[in-house]
Amino acid sequence: QVQLVESGGGSVQAGGSLRLSCAASGFTYSSYCMGWFRQAPGAERERVARITIDGGTTYADSVKGRFTISKDNANNTLSLQMNSLKPEDSAAYYCAAVPSRGIWSCPLDWGKAYWGQGTQVTVSS
Repeated sequence: QVQLVESGGGSVQAGGSLRLSCAASGFTYSSYCMGWFRQAPGAERERVARITIDGGTTYADSVKGRFTISKDNANNTLSLQMNSLKPEDSAAYYCAAVPSRGIWSCPLDWGKAYWGQGTQVTVSS
């Protein structure tokens, strides 16, 4: 059975750092694009970052230069290193996986992706 389990969330002061992890199982991890999404109360879901099968990365403008997405195919884990955190980064963060036919790009549509249950990040000022 497919499982994506996020961990590493918590409370931190502005300017601090957190590292989120996503443990994946039940699917061919190395054949999927992986991504981190977030959603704050009353806000739309936002794609924070994604990583291709080949390891290429893209980021939302709001986090570029502060967040780093990475993956470990051997251990089926996805990570998001978050530095210089801001109060507006506060949200529930979700790990997602979507099949990809290519190794250098990801599908535009994540609607069919697998999703984790989320981990809360709260940044205080």
